[in-house]
Amino acid sequence: MKHNNVVPNGHFKKDWQSYVRTWFHQPARKKRRRLARQRKAVRIFPRPTSGPLRPVVHSQTLKYNMKVRAGRGFTLEELKTAGISKKLAPTIGIAVDHRRKNRCLESLQANVQRLHTYKAKLIVFPRRSRKSKAGDSSQVELANVIQIQGPAIPIVREKPTVEVVAITDEMKSSKAYGKLRLERMNKRLAGKRKKRAAEAEKEEKK
Repeated sequence: MKHNNVVPNGHFKKDWQSYVRTWFHQPARKKRRRLARQRKAVRIFPRPTSGPLRPVVHSQTLKYNMKVRAGRGFTLEELKTAGISKKLAPTIGIAVDHRRKNRCLESLQANVQRLHTYKAKLIVFPRRSRKSKAGDSSQVELANVIQIQGPAIPIVREKPTVEVVAITDEMKSSKAYGKLRLERMNKRLAGKRKKRAAEAEKEEKK
């Protein structure tokens, strides 16, 4: 800079107090949410606190489809295979999604097995305390009922196992890069070799 000028010191950001956000109500909101969860658990007793049973589904897109999570509801095919009617399912704590489709046999079998496990552990209360119907649980089971905190049947994600193998002399002597190059070349020349073999066979017949 030239000349004897004043050093610039702009007086900006004078109204910073208007843009300050505080979070002093965080502890009170935490307590309020906890009390709300407790009130809900009392209200829906003896049903599980996390709501109805959900199926195991794979996440969307190529990036996440190896992961499993809880879906919206069981398909009509899964309910039919497990022997549960679609009208009965919501009344005994099973979520139903009529739009979902089964794309593979493995997911269908996994969710059917999930439904069978749920049915084996299920305790059904009678609508009237003095009058029980077919399918209702016995008085002994009803007396010992406890409310499940969290999901009814948690989804267990299997961790991949790594097999440890001792390195042999044969492994050390093998040339992996050369083998890859050879196989890549074989794949590239497969069509030409097939054509050449067919022409040679044709010439022999003549």
